[in-house]
Amino acid sequence: MAFRCQRDSWARQFATRLVSCRAAELRPEGGGEPVRGFQVVLEDTILFPEGGGQPDDRGLIGEVPVLRVTRRGPEAVHFVPAALEPGAEVLLSLDWERRFDHMQQHSGQHLITAIAEQMFGFKTTSWELGRQRSVIELDTSSMTAEQIEALERSVNEKIRERVPVVVRELAADDPEIETVRSRGLPDDHAGPVRVVDIEGIDSNMCCGTHVSNLSDLQVIKLLGTEKGKKNKTNLVFLAGNRVLKSIEQSHSTEKALTSLLKNGPGEHVEAVKRLQSSVKLLQKNNLNLLRDMAVLIARDFKSKPVQSQLFVLHRKEGDSEFMNIIANEIGTEETLLFLTVGDEKEAGLFLLAGPVEAVENLGPRVAELLGGKGAGKRGRFQGKATKMSRRGEVQALLQEFINHRSPET
Repeated sequence: MAFRCQRDSWARQFATRLVSCRAAELRPEGGGEPVRGFQVVLEDTILFPEGGGQPDDRGLIGEVPVLRVTRRGPEAVHFVPAALEPGAEVLLSLDWERRFDHMQQHSGQHLITAIAEQMFGFKTTSWELGRQRSVIELDTSSMTAEQIEALERSVNEKIRERVPVVVRELAADDPEIETVRSRGLPDDHAGPVRVVDIEGIDSNMCCGTHVSNLSDLQVIKLLGTEKGKKNKTNLVFLAGNRVLKSIEQSHSTEKALTSLLKNGPGEHVEAVKRLQSSVKLLQKNNLNLLRDMAVLIARDFKSKPVQSQLFVLHRKEGDSEFMNIIANEIGTEETLLFLTVGDEKEAGLFLLAGPVEAVENLGPRVAELLGGKGAGKRGRFQGKATKMSRRGEVQALLQEFINHRSPET
């Protein structure tokens, strides 16, 4: 039996009776701890359970939000956070913005799939209706820019021709089923086979919700292709309101860039290229200055009449090369160096350099204190730290080591 949402994709409210309600848990899509709630089955529903590549609907049962809808055999199971009374008459309300978006993307996929096969022989092997964009996996290793342009032009011509989209049901033994495009039925399917026809263009087995005319799609934009799995090509597209939202976002970005770059949209790319060149030059100059500074820091230490056995330095700006230049210039035969760069309290880099035996002994302990990991060889141990606030503890550890090693003690 088809659900009400499949018989009438445009219904936004629907009165029905609650059949059952039982305690259950829902695992969030993004992971995390399961959510406690209840699984509700209704006599019929306008909330589509996920299937055919289309995500499930959202809505309300009375005032209670529906957090997930799944199919279990012939039933649609609604997950809700509060218990509801079996036998009660309830009013379903649909999240129409989400549903209509899914209808536009799903019907758009059927159209693109059909025209891509007609024009180029590219068969669809799978598809994904994503939150921001949708992807059709085509059984071809590549598509040219000319093919993408021709396909986009053709599907939008069909939209302007206002071609009807009709949903019908065929008996499971109807010979016409053999002529209908399909990637197979679910193992637990029973009853009539649902077919979505785009008149004169495509017939496809499908359980999803669809528009009733291609004009409801408004427009389709093909965003290009990406390399798919097993020598296939992923075609990325937007349909309907998603195209309008994308244009709105692009226009807002364009206005912001115009304000920041102080030039027109046609000059944005060149302006950004000039900025990138300037940044690269500044970064190069900054690196040269850091190298020079490292040399000066080392020479200043070596110029002192009495040199300490421990040299400690932290700079917010710097990198591994900066620390290694200091170590090279000072020399590590007699002096133990503890150098750090990065945040004062959180993440950063560290270098412990000095006599080989001392570094081998102290390196892992320094990394542990700093909440990091590192490796070393030939008198140097360096790595990444997450707790730079504990640099003082490291310095105390090193000073204690030197004190115990010193012949005066």
